[in-house]
Amino acid sequence: MEKDLLEALGQHLVWRIGRAEEEEVLVVRVGLASATPRFRELPRLLNIPDAEVARLAKEGRVRVEWVEGWRPGCTSS
Repeated sequence: MEKDLLEALGQHLVWRIGRAEEEEVLVVRVGLASATPRFRELPRLLNIPDAEVARLAKEGRVRVEWVEGWRPGCTSS
């Protein structure tokens, strides 16, 4: 992907980083700005210090989640 395209896309992304409440996993949630309301519907992520972010990443305990927004014709479950 071209750098300009990535930078343009990056302006429309939102993200949330934290530890899953029930797991020792660093969760990175990413979605388009239009998906912002969906972030509130997902299980809560705990705020953690930078040192814990680094530790979980070093241990490979990272999960990336794409957050889809509402689309016409789709219903939320």
